[in-house]
Amino acid sequence: MSDLPITPLPRLPEVTVSEFGGVRALHLDSIWVQGAMRKSKPLHLELEYVQRMMAPLLWQAVETWREGQAVQLGLGAGALTKFCHQVLGRPTVAVERHPGVLAACRQWFALPPDGAGLRVELQDADAWVRDPSRAGTVRLLHVDLYDEEAAAPVLDSADFYAACRELLSPDGAMAVNLFGRRASFDGSCQRLLQAFGPGQVWRLAATKEGNTVVVCTRETPLPDKAELKRRATNMDLALGLPAVRWLRGLKAVTHDPA
Repeated sequence: MSDLPITPLPRLPEVTVSEFGGVRALHLDSIWVQGAMRKSKPLHLELEYVQRMMAPLLWQAVETWREGQAVQLGLGAGALTKFCHQVLGRPTVAVERHPGVLAACRQWFALPPDGAGLRVELQDADAWVRDPSRAGTVRLLHVDLYDEEAAAPVLDSADFYAACRELLSPDGAMAVNLFGRRASFDGSCQRLLQAFGPGQVWRLAATKEGNTVVVCTRETPLPDKAELKRRATNMDLALGLPAVRWLRGLKAVTHDPA
């Protein structure tokens, strides 16, 4: 019997942790911060762009914020996973391919062990979203998939985003962290439009670090201004998130990049 060629597994970057000014940060073999936690407030969303990843709640009624499954594709430092599970009290699943990231989150970032309402699955996100048994089961989806270079999303095709749309329940919403050159951002937005359709994709203003959060919904339209303001005010008061400020930079994404 002849030997079959073996395809080597890709090398996973080294996971490191740094601390400065009471804030602990996660890195993947580089200076880029993949997530952070203020040690005195482990459930607080420390990074501005991570706070904005909760913007999909603006498309969901206040009384339902604690309902439905939340999923994170990319664990980072576990901030969104902890927030959804422990602050919102939602059933939460995080999908992470790097076992070292999960180990660091459990040891250094106060991520609870798996249990009632919380599960971390060590799996490739692209394979996870394509499981047909999960279609229509996710009400809140966070997509934050970057490698150690942090130049562009690792998964960024229209086909991948279409699979994410299939995950969502009819009233489900997704937040995607996009970061990089303008050409990269515009291309990602066009692929999101291709997957979700016109009138279902919106962007927030970029943070000073260059992160732009894009929100997509399966069916839900943008609420009117009065309802948006009411929901944003509730996020400020009940969740400690500066959502009223986000409304100033919120706009629909169209097929015209300009």
